[in-house]
Amino acid sequence: MKIAIMADIHDNVDNLRHSIRLINALQCKAVLIAGDFVSPLVVPSMRKFHCPVVACFGDNDGNQIGIAGGMKIVGTLGYPPMCWKSPDGVRFLMCHQLNDVRDVLGESDVVIFAHTHRPSVVTDKSGRLFVNPGEVGGWMFRKPTIAVYDTETRTAEILDLPAMTPGVYIEE
Repeated sequence: MKIAIMADIHDNVDNLRHSIRLINALQCKAVLIAGDFVSPLVVPSMRKFHCPVVACFGDNDGNQIGIAGGMKIVGTLGYPPMCWKSPDGVRFLMCHQLNDVRDVLGESDVVIFAHTHRPSVVTDKSGRLFVNPGEVGGWMFRKPTIAVYDTETRTAEILDLPAMTPGVYIEE
């Protein structure tokens, strides 16, 4: 079973729509979002997901009341740390900043975090997988990504979204 993992949308509706198309094409059975929607602007597009959405707030979610209101239609939203168990028994622990779960790793199989905007997949000495999906928004590094976790192989991979145009730079 494939589980999509994403974070740091930062109001980039275009990149969110790219990720939705990819996630639906891959027939993911759930989407886990590790925060930083930023505003309710991105929530209506999420109604296009063909699977359940479970999300937590990040540190840049300004209008939490608006985001929470929209997410009532889309899926589950809460404050980190959040736990979710896949139908086939994989235990996910989700947060925005890794420090939020440092003392509560418990029996989790996969720890999802974000905040750095840098994608990574790392296994700790206990065999627990740590996944940072990178940034959907692409504003920081201009390389938007998501991650997909396979519950059968217990592996995750980082997937690129369409490339963004170069940023605007002002020479001094």
